[in-house]
Amino acid sequence: MINAQISRYVALHRSLGRKFFEQERLLRKFGTYATGFGDSHTRIDRIYDWCRATTSQNTARTGFTFVRNFCLFAHAEDPANQVPPAGVFGRGKRPRPTPHIIQPEQVRAIMKAALDLPPKGMISPFTYHYLFGLLAATGLRISEALALQCDDLVEDGLIVRDGKFGKQRLIALQPSIRQALEAYLATRARLGATGNDLFVTIRGRAPHKVRAHVVFVRLARQLGYRGPTGTAGMRLHDLRHTFAVRSLESCSPDRDAVTHHMAALSVYLGHTSVANTYWYLEATPVLLRDIAAASEDLYLGEAA
Repeated sequence: MINAQISRYVALHRSLGRKFFEQERLLRKFGTYATGFGDSHTRIDRIYDWCRATTSQNTARTGFTFVRNFCLFAHAEDPANQVPPAGVFGRGKRPRPTPHIIQPEQVRAIMKAALDLPPKGMISPFTYHYLFGLLAATGLRISEALALQCDDLVEDGLIVRDGKFGKQRLIALQPSIRQALEAYLATRARLGATGNDLFVTIRGRAPHKVRAHVVFVRLARQLGYRGPTGTAGMRLHDLRHTFAVRSLESCSPDRDAVTHHMAALSVYLGHTSVANTYWYLEATPVLLRDIAAASEDLYLGEAA
């Protein structure tokens, strides 16, 4: 009964236009856990036990929030479903991870190492090689890159149809990026790789984003760019951070130029608010020094 209610709950949110992938994944895990004990309705003690078994406080908080929201839905259908009180596993927002700015030579080394991935002579090593290169050169989100279809590569650039919150946009491509993508498509054809997704594995489908994250971190560790398991370090998403930061570093320090550049970068990156783009100003010492110098000049000017 719990699993049937989860299916109705997920279908409701999908009908409202939400992707709901992560929510469904965790809810299905909870449903399997609860029904394994023979539960036909949600139970508070079972929810607590399931959350306590997670690997971190953030994971427990996220899972608890998703399950509690489902419990409210289930309770409205059948009061026998119990609803735990809010905030049991904390209300704190997950802090934004510290970005690691990746150097060009590091990107090249990771791309080269990707070509040595197994299975040799198949499409997967080339897929990760060109995927990581595209992320570094365009600042795309990994989910956006993996959602690309072959016909999204058009004369004017790349059509991003599966952006965050369902937003679509057109990404202009430098000639070198287009040449690289065309080389990848030629490699696909030579190796007989099929599928509508732009980036595919030997199964003819795009790799899962978790797999892409794992491959990137493994290569970073192999090259000495990241410490052993359990330590923080370079992440796949840092390719996007690096693209944004380098873009801002190249901008003229003129206030109007920065404002216009920031607005353009916000649209290019697919941010819902320009405030999300301003966060990148804090990302490197170079940008912080520019901000400090501009603030000092402003202060001295006002003092004079």
